[in-house]
Formats: sequence, structure tokens, C-alpha cells
Amino acid sequence: MTRRAQSRFVNALTFARVPLIFVWAVLAIVQEFAGNGAGSLALALGACLAMLLSGLTDAWDGALARRWNVVSTLGKMADPLMDKIFYLVAFPVLSWQVLHQGESECHALLMVGFTVLYMLRDTWVTFMRSVGTLYGADVAAMWLGKVRTALSFPGAGWIYVYLCFHRLAPTAWEAPWRLSCYAVEGGLILLTLWSLHTYTVAYLPYLRRALERK
Repeated sequence: MTRRAQSRFVNALTFARVPLIFVWAVLAIVQEFAGNGAGSLALALGACLAMLLSGLTDAWDGALARRWNVVSTLGKMADPLMDKIFYLVAFPVLSWQVLHQGESECHALLMVGFTVLYMLRDTWVTFMRSVGTLYGADVAAMWLGKVRTALSFPGAGWIYVYLCFHRLAPTAWEAPWRLSCYAVEGGLILLTLWSLHTYTVAYLPYLRRALERK
């Protein structure tokens, strides 16, 4: 494979995150209205596969870009954008599923807050990085941001698996499954708040300089 072909393949993986998460969203929504038959199970499995592949593109594109030495400015810009679109599609749909399935109001509010927090954190960090670039700051992703991103994909998947399969096949293990879902959501909320604080502290001096600039 030529270097150009390798670069195109890596970029294709990055951009594939968006259509795949939209495929998941469509399948997940249709599955909610499909009942509990074989067709519903097929839709659920298809949705799980689409979300899995969407999440894996985040690992594959970066790994291949570094392995083939085709890391590009476009890739650095597109990758976080594709992540944000993933969140923007996945978490509101998951919040709707919680409401549609008649889960507790506390769980619904948790998911709504979870979604809003994710969007606010990403918007704020993007703003702070933009301010930092005015003063030559290093705006590369911090390790905590990378960890949060890496865990967000399997976290969203775990939430979906719980919401999907506890309705299709309720068992005596439903309560532990529900607790694990709450634990994932709570863990991601804490990680997001930690990440928000870390980025704010790191870029606050640049924001102060910008505010004091005449």
C-alpha cells in the first residue's frame, strides 16, 4: 500500500465514526419499537456491532497513523470532531431510551445531566485551547483527556447493552446490571469533571492574559 493510500485509509477510518454511530442510532431507535421477538434481537445485535465499530475507529485510526507515519494536521483536527459527534448522537439517544423504557426519573435526570456535562466540557476545553493558541501554548490533548475519550466509547456501549438487553431478557441479575450501569455513568461524570478542572487550570493563565490585554 502506498503512503497516499495509507493516509486515505486512516482518514476514512476517522470519518467512518460518524456514519457508524448514526447507523447505531437508527437501529437502536427502531429496536425500541420492535417488541421482544427475533427481529428485535437482530436489531439490537446490529446496533451493538455498529457502536462497537464506531468506537474502535478511534483506536484504529491513531494507531495506524503512527505505525505508518502518516499523522496529519487534518487527522489531528478531524479526530476530536468525530469524537464530539459520537457523543452528540449517542448520549441523547441513550437519554431518550431511559425515558422511553420508563426507567426511574433519577436515572433519566442523571443521563440528561451526563449529556449536558459532556457537551459543556468539550465546548469549554475547545475555547480554552483556542485562547492558548494565541500565546503559543501546547494544545495537545492531555493524558487525562485521552483516558476520558478512550473510556467514553466502551462506557456508552455498556449503557446501551444494559438498556437494550435488560428489556429483552430480564433476569434475576437485573439489579446488579443496573448498578453497573449507574457506576459507569457516575465514573464518566467524575472523569469528565476532573478533566474539565485539569484543562481549566492549565489554560487559565492564558485566559487571564487575554482578559488583561488592551
